[in-house]
Amino acid sequence: MPDEKLLDQANPRLDVARKKSPAEANIEPQELGKRVKEIRLQQNLTLEEASKLTGLARSTLSKIENEQISPTFSAVSKLVKGLGIDIPQLFTKTNTQAGRGGRRDITLAGEGKQRLTPTYEHKILGAQLLNKKMLPYHTIIRARSFEEFDDWVRHQGEELLYVIKGSIVFYTEFYEPIQLNEGDSAYYDCEMGHAVISTSEQDAEILWVTA
Repeated sequence: MPDEKLLDQANPRLDVARKKSPAEANIEPQELGKRVKEIRLQQNLTLEEASKLTGLARSTLSKIENEQISPTFSAVSKLVKGLGIDIPQLFTKTNTQAGRGGRRDITLAGEGKQRLTPTYEHKILGAQLLNKKMLPYHTIIRARSFEEFDDWVRHQGEELLYVIKGSIVFYTEFYEPIQLNEGDSAYYDCEMGHAVISTSEQDAEILWVTA
């Protein structure tokens, strides 16, 4: 998709000749960094994981999110491809009021938006809905040792973890590790460092809900 800003610069009279669509009217480039961070957190990605998916350096992503630099069109293209989104999602201001009363999304068994990391295999549930108040996802835990994590996983919000199958060890920054089995759950502040490993013969499966 061509860069609309470049097209507008090449054809300056178009701004006068045509009426902007509602989507264009909501575009606020100065909030691009905020939108990138919002989308990353909605997908429960750390900066390191987003860096691997997009091919952008972790430091570059951090500077974009904190409005310290403006991304090039090449960087925007990498963000769109790596995060699995459309360009308008980056530039359209979040509408927190509209569409709250009648939204619905069905995720059938085996479906879900897949997001792989070196330690987890996520399937995001309700992936068609944007700007959700919570993020539910089914996860297969591939990690078998805490040493497989580069650092603590931490992000904004609160989180519920429910063990669907197998057993896990749940590590948290300020508490002793605890073994959790099928049917066990934990609710915690996810700005606190946390990580999960499988301890059962087969990789454990859990349901995570982040809000």
